[in-house]
Amino acid sequence: MSDLFEPVNPQAPLAEQLRPKTLDEVVGQSHLLGEGKPLRLAFTSGKLPSMILWGPPGVGKTTLARLIANTADADFIPLSAVLAGVKDIRDAVQRAEHALQQTGRRTIMFVDEVHRFNKSQQDAFLPFVESGLITFIGATTENPSFEVNSALLSRAQVFVLSALSEAELGQLLDRALAVAGEGITLTPEVREQVLAYADGDARRLLNFAEGLFNAAQAAGRDTVDEAFLQSTMASKLRRFDKGGEAFYDQISALHKSVRGSNPDAALYWFLRMLDGGADPLYLGRRIVRMAVEDIGLADPRAQTMTLEACQIYERLGSPEGELALANAVLYLAVAPKSNAAYMAYNEAKAFVGNDKSRPVPLHLRNAPTKLMKALDYGKEYRYAHNEPDAYAAGESYLPDDMQPVQFYVPTPRGLEGKISEKLAHLRALDQQAKKKK
Repeated sequence: MSDLFEPVNPQAPLAEQLRPKTLDEVVGQSHLLGEGKPLRLAFTSGKLPSMILWGPPGVGKTTLARLIANTADADFIPLSAVLAGVKDIRDAVQRAEHALQQTGRRTIMFVDEVHRFNKSQQDAFLPFVESGLITFIGATTENPSFEVNSALLSRAQVFVLSALSEAELGQLLDRALAVAGEGITLTPEVREQVLAYADGDARRLLNFAEGLFNAAQAAGRDTVDEAFLQSTMASKLRRFDKGGEAFYDQISALHKSVRGSNPDAALYWFLRMLDGGADPLYLGRRIVRMAVEDIGLADPRAQTMTLEACQIYERLGSPEGELALANAVLYLAVAPKSNAAYMAYNEAKAFVGNDKSRPVPLHLRNAPTKLMKALDYGKEYRYAHNEPDAYAAGESYLPDDMQPVQFYVPTPRGLEGKISEKLAHLRALDQQAKKKK
């Protein structure tokens, strides 16, 4: 196998120039690569299991796979799940079989973004992993519990890689300055903003730093201050990934902060997502759902307010319309909470889905024709408005052969407290009517 770490062309991208050539050069992942830690032990023992490297972008998944290939006595075949298909997998397996027959060497097969492969594509690896022909290494930014077939997952060890800390990113930035930014000084404020923009992603940091260094050198500047940063790189300072697990983690944090009645945390996560470029109307739709699911009938105004906030945003756009959405977030966070309607809906839906088709009782059927009336459609129906308190005490509205059920159980919070009192009163009237009968 040719050396994967031949001298890098100085014209190569900065991220490639600084790609670690040894395990000790890797920045971050000390929980896996420190002395006595699992991945280092696997490296040093030479007994590498099939594995899934799971972590956010730019934390070293591909780099670790290359290091494994460089240190193991095995051929290395990289595949990208974005571009490869089953035919590419078959070709790679044939290469692995040829290497084993001709040289006795096993093969490490690295699949980048393995979550992009469908079930049949992932299944194609199984017999060769089981036979030991290949050592499988998959890299993914998505939770393998959901994105990797259970059969393949059971045959691989999962290593979870973490986003780099600001201190670790600072080490990389210093290396970048030494290689590509010689003579350039970053003010403390600029350094802080660059590290914040990277958001734990080494590749993002190095690509941004390279652009910043090039801009500074082209302008003949040896000091990069905040004004220069904003004038040359401001459009790139968005740091939100609109796809992937980080996106849904932040949505989850926003939803749970609202549910937990913490307006400050809810506002923080809302603005974190806006700051990163999330679509405000997507957030608006999620906010409406929170009103429906977590506020419900405890405060029905919440649904109206969230819908109006979306309409206001559509009228005003950014940034003015975002304040309406923020108002809605704060309102939901401080509103009384109830998921009683949500739970009732789910329980009733499950009941209906599993129950038989029961006929509508005759007294509840509509009778627009003489024939229907002759068949007793609508007979003995009690018109509630003609009853005391507009309530037909003791009347049944469920199918005749169905036992009474209670899907909706209101909470004592907000308007639902009043609803609970009313329902208790109506049930008492039902009991009195039954005794009279």
